[in-house]
Amino acid sequence: MASSTATVAAPAHDAHGHDDHHGHDHPPHLKHYFVTSEQQFEAAKLGMWLFLVTEILLFGGMFVAYGIFRAWYPELFAEASTQLDTVMGATNTLVLLLSSFTVAFAIRGAQTDNQKVLFWNLVATVALAGVFMVIKYFEYTHKFDLGIFPGAAFNPTSDVVNPTEGIFAHPRAGVFFSIYYVMTGIHGFHVLIGMVAISILAWKARQGKYTSAWYTPVENVGLYWHVVDIIWIFLFPLMYLI
Repeated sequence: MASSTATVAAPAHDAHGHDDHHGHDHPPHLKHYFVTSEQQFEAAKLGMWLFLVTEILLFGGMFVAYGIFRAWYPELFAEASTQLDTVMGATNTLVLLLSSFTVAFAIRGAQTDNQKVLFWNLVATVALAGVFMVIKYFEYTHKFDLGIFPGAAFNPTSDVVNPTEGIFAHPRAGVFFSIYYVMTGIHGFHVLIGMVAISILAWKARQGKYTSAWYTPVENVGLYWHVVDIIWIFLFPLMYLI
């Protein structure tokens, strides 16, 4: 992968350090404790990967829980998944895939010093993330109208569905929807974090903060966004299709 920073060699350092106070020519984005922009980029990217590993472990634990409960109640999970709106789930999948393209184009815009491509693709990514959250809102509210809440609050409304038939008569019916709300809810929270981070990037991009010489924040947030998208790629078939 191409580096997000052009290597900017730092001046020779004396035994007392290398900050701006010593009169050296330092790029504005380069922290005083790094020698080069390349070194700073590698450190930032390593930090982002370490953070993403914790995220993968978090969702990995939830996927393991899903697998255990699915092995215990295979028929329940197969039947319960039919209560989810596959069209909305598929639409959200396409929306997130498209947002991965826009964030990739934004990074390309920074690499080529094309500020319009950078800015408008960041804006498009936030807009697509907003579409995703609006669809999730309608999905959740529809379930709430049916009395399908997580945990002990699970209480299907009798005038809308028959709580004594099908999946709703199963004593563990709430388990599937608890897992559904927890996994999609935490994923949605990550989408919101991404929206905030990308909005900040767009605001700074509008001010010309990112160029081909330095766009590490754009690339790292883009990496985060791709991981959020990939997690949904696994969530969608597990929850909605099987």
